[in-house]
Amino acid sequence: MGCLGNLIWMIFGGIVQSIGWFFIGLLWCLTIVGIPVGLQCFKMARLQLAPFGKEVRTVDSGACSLFLNILWIVFGGLAMAVANLITALLFAVTIIGIPFAIQCVKIAELSLMPFGKEIV
Repeated sequence: MGCLGNLIWMIFGGIVQSIGWFFIGLLWCLTIVGIPVGLQCFKMARLQLAPFGKEVRTVDSGACSLFLNILWIVFGGLAMAVANLITALLFAVTIIGIPFAIQCVKIAELSLMPFGKEIV
């Protein structure tokens, strides 16, 4: 299911969303202060490109990640997570869309708090 799911995902918007995350990450990386945020945008772009077969794990990273996650939530992370959850609800309407809804929930989790997470 992983390869076929990723192919269908890319056709129906995964590539466009991934490119968007990549360019946002490039814009953030233009400033020294924004490099950590830009790296998280690259992480989101990689997951947005092919989410099937990947898992999001929490890494012990300390207080710095907590602080950056709070800033991330305030400056856009909450809106991105809600948008992904709404997309998941729309996918979950049909039986065929349930695997895609599960991937949207995984992306929503990462887009809410990306610092201190790794994609395996």
